[in-house]
Amino acid sequence: MKKFKIGGVPEHFNLPWRKTIEEGRLDQLDVTLHWSDMTGGTGQMIKGLQVGSIDIAVLLTEGITKSILEGLDSKIVATYVKSPLKWGIHVPVDAEDIEIPEDIRGEKFAISREGSGSHLMAFVNALNRGWSLQELEFEVVGDIYGGLWALESHTAGVFLWEKFTTKPFVDTGKCKRIGIVETPWPCFVVAVRNEVLLGNEEIINKILSIVFGVAREIKDDPNSANEISWRYNIEPDDAGQWLSETDWNYEGGIREEDFTKAVEFTKTISGSGVSTDGWKNKLFS
Repeated sequence: MKKFKIGGVPEHFNLPWRKTIEEGRLDQLDVTLHWSDMTGGTGQMIKGLQVGSIDIAVLLTEGITKSILEGLDSKIVATYVKSPLKWGIHVPVDAEDIEIPEDIRGEKFAISREGSGSHLMAFVNALNRGWSLQELEFEVVGDIYGGLWALESHTAGVFLWEKFTTKPFVDTGKCKRIGIVETPWPCFVVAVRNEVLLGNEEIINKILSIVFGVAREIKDDPNSANEISWRYNIEPDDAGQWLSETDWNYEGGIREEDFTKAVEFTKTISGSGVSTDGWKNKLFS
């Protein structure tokens, strides 16, 4: 029996993985997947790939692209979610002078880890608005709860996180959302350590095929919004809206052109420290 350790965020995006494992869909392949919730997001998963505590990661495109181009010994094997991710721009609920996204200029960003999505999307936001990247300041907070605490205690002035995950906290007055930043690329990919990929590429592709089949079932099932609601503490209407805006990569595989902007972004924020020559061979198996 093949055994793999996989990590991903404990959020609605990964319901296809959870259902695949819970329902024994991989028994036909004689495969066992051990899932680990990575509350620290992409930065935590990249560390897991580095040290070998996980074999496979379901993580943000921008984070893994940057890490592989900087030398991480892993490859992207599939786009997982092909729609963009919508990051809420969150600020303290009592920040009366911050009402629109332009008002956060000069505020310190709470981030889960360096290299995480909450970190890198701060750069995306700055580039979108023509701000200097050198003026950005960061406070490492670990996870979503650390980010909310940082806003509440005013150790940071802004926190970027997926808008439906944070909506219950916005609704209960823990913070306020003043805008959205969208990823200019497909938001989630699946990456595998090169050591694990060697000799296992065929079986990993079969696993992905089953997971994408489950994703298709979730997308088509009229009861999925209710399941997402109770599993992930999201209001049913919000779950339905999220599902309507989200598309997994049902066909599997990779469209290399989808990664061009992520590579350009990595080069912009990393400067001469990263070579993007031959980037396709570096990123993909």
